[in-house]
Amino acid sequence: MNTAGTAKKAAVILCGSGFKDGSEIRESVATLWALSSLGIESQCFAPDADQADVINCLSGEPMNEKRNMLVESARIARGKVLPLHKLIAADFDMLLLPGGFGAAKNLCTFATEGAGGTVIPDLRRAIESFFNARKPIGAICIAPVLVAMSLPGKNLDLTLGPRGSGTHEVEKLGHRTTVRRPDECNVDIPNRIVTAPAYMHGDAKLREVFEGIRKAVEETVRLA
Repeated sequence: MNTAGTAKKAAVILCGSGFKDGSEIRESVATLWALSSLGIESQCFAPDADQADVINCLSGEPMNEKRNMLVESARIARGKVLPLHKLIAADFDMLLLPGGFGAAKNLCTFATEGAGGTVIPDLRRAIESFFNARKPIGAICIAPVLVAMSLPGKNLDLTLGPRGSGTHEVEKLGHRTTVRRPDECNVDIPNRIVTAPAYMHGDAKLREVFEGIRKAVEETVRLA
């Protein structure tokens, strides 16, 4: 997509606003900040559909209400967010996927079905399109499972931070996992996939999360 003299563009996928039931706000902001600091134009996208659930982020308890992912994502994107079905890979140079538990239950069914789950069709098509076009994909926190589920058997090298049940499920899909600290990222150069653990380390400090995401975005841009 990119031509000499024009700014590179990144598509950023959101799925709500909040670490318990949507996109992790700090990870999303860190991703957008890192892109902006590198002179990369970004466009946010989100599914125009209800979240899988709504969680009170103070108490951790479910709430008896519905929230639309596109509307909620507009909180993070300051209103500048488009429906996911309008994403065309040819219009962008890279794809970024911030984390948050919503990535595992709004964008796919990994939270309940693990390796046997599915990714929502619009996102799976987007991931496949970027991958097949050799355009880099950066995924943060739990979001690497979206890449793993969309591209089974591709032997991708991904990080979900420390070893755990999530890494085992990703390996069932025919991929490798590498342990990384929250201030690090993992680069699969042959497949143009960059991943960062961020808050997969539950005790990570904010500066570590931002540092790891900054590195991940820099590596993603370098591959574009």
